[in-house]
Order: sequence, then C-alpha cells, then structure tokens
Amino acid sequence: MRIVGGAYKGRPLAAPKGMGTRPTTDRTRESLFNILLHKEGFSFDEVRVVDLFAGSGALGFEAMSRGGSFCLFVEIAAAARGAIRQNQETLQLMGATRIHRRSATGLGPKPTAMGASFGLAFLDPPYGEGLVDPALASLREGAWLSPNALCVVEQAKADDPPQAEGFVLEDERSFGDSVVRFIRCE
Repeated sequence: MRIVGGAYKGRPLAAPKGMGTRPTTDRTRESLFNILLHKEGFSFDEVRVVDLFAGSGALGFEAMSRGGSFCLFVEIAAAARGAIRQNQETLQLMGATRIHRRSATGLGPKPTAMGASFGLAFLDPPYGEGLVDPALASLREGAWLSPNALCVVEQAKADDPPQAEGFVLEDERSFGDSVVRFIRCE
C-alpha cells in the first residue's frame, strides 16, 4: 500500500497485521481523491481532517500528502494504532497528526485543546455493522465538524445509505463491492 498522490506520492504505508482491517485499495483511494480534487468548493489546502475507523490511516495520510494542515486518526484497535504511529514516523508527520484512542461512535464533545473543527471527515467502518449513522451523529453532536464540512463514507454496496440528521448526500460512486458516499454537514 502506497500514497497515490501529492507530496508523499509513492511512499509506502504500513498496514495492521491480520484480517481485522480492510484497507481502501490504492485504486479506490486514487479515484476518491481525484473526485475530491475536482469537487466544487473544496480544497485540500490547510483543511483539518478527521479519519474515523482509521485502520492504517491511509485516507488521512493521503489528505495530508495533498495539503491538509492536520489529521486526527480515531482508532480503537491497538494493531491499527501501531500502524498509524509507524506511518506518522515514516512520513515525519508527528506534529501535524494525532491518534485519538476512542470509539468513533462515542467521541463526546471535541476538546478545545484539539483546535479548530474539522472540514473533512473520512469514515471507513467495518461493513455491515451499522456504524456510520452513530459515528456521524457523534461528530455532529460533539461539534467536531465545521459548518459545511464534507464527509466521505465508504460502505459495502449492500449497506443502507446514511440517514443521520443534519447531513445531506451529495454524490455516490461505486467501486467493486464498495460504494463511496460524499455527504455534506448542514
């Protein structure tokens, strides 16, 4: 697995061992980021990113490679946090990234020490477990997202689209057995 674009293009990323994590493929990530690059009203320049269910952190590191100013990786699994930490060190992004050991569905209020709210959120939860709506609700209720923040949700095609209050589906794209939904926070 590698960074597919931006300043760190081609740099390898560590992934957690075992079957507990399903990384977004390089090809899907490349397509997803090309869509974001051409999305009207969106820019990676200085955007603050939160990567929920982060796994290896590939989505967040990709956003940092393309100009993000800060990324918070939310991950509860120890092996995944270890891979994120290894990727932070490899890419020398220790000061611009942080790991938050917490459930993405129970974030609570955003601590003021965490800085400004986030303009881009990635959600790539385990498929078929119904975690997207509770995670979106947690982001919204805890004031983690800035007004008009963009949320990128990867789900199985069989999973229902998010129905969380305060979010509007803008676009969706299919990639094999996955679907990526672009959702705007109202």
